[in-house]
Amino acid sequence: MTQDASHQPYGTPEVPRVAVRGEARIEVDPEIARIGITVSARGTDRRTALEDLTRRNNAALDLIKSYGDPVEKLETGAFSITPELTRHGRAERIRAYHGRVHITAELSDFTTLGELTTRLADLELTQIDGPWWALRPTSPAHGRARRQAVLEAVQRAREYADALGANLAALVELADLGAENAAPFAATPGAGMRTMAFSAAEDAGPPPLDLEPQRQTVYAQVNARFTMTPPQL
Repeated sequence: MTQDASHQPYGTPEVPRVAVRGEARIEVDPEIARIGITVSARGTDRRTALEDLTRRNNAALDLIKSYGDPVEKLETGAFSITPELTRHGRAERIRAYHGRVHITAELSDFTTLGELTTRLADLELTQIDGPWWALRPTSPAHGRARRQAVLEAVQRAREYADALGANLAALVELADLGAENAAPFAATPGAGMRTMAFSAAEDAGPPPLDLEPQRQTVYAQVNARFTMTPPQL
């Protein structure tokens, strides 16, 4: 009994196979931007440091929340209050207390982003990091790239078949690259990311900021296997 050609791992002379890889790379405008806000306080006693930190944290949160819908996500991260010991002497004497709160904001309106970033940077002892530009996980750009990768795989397989005087017959397999042995995607350091950091200066007006969105690159790769008619050799 002979096994059907469609189940043979490498095809047969009567039903040969062609295996190709389809790739796509498209550039699109970002959909969201993230900024990191670090609010700091320093006091000679713990209570003073905590009160200043609370006041400044509330001021930053109130400012961010005042922008409404353009702020899609607002999260508070790490909080710390750290004693600073004197450099000399055996006794554990505390010189000052340092407090920090880290906040992350995600915005979809980049005009609002520029204005908010400027106003946050003008707050007392507030540091801004970012922006980090990105696409949403549900962005249509990902589907567009995948469709282009599939079309490129079909075109490449058709060209191989044409070179042999054959035609594509059927699709045997279509798989994401590495689907059988998936590994976490490792992004290139700095890819799709633009960073700036600055702190508020006393008695200085907000600096004018022109935040140009950085275009995002979307990749897609697929492996495809087809059967084809016997070649005309």
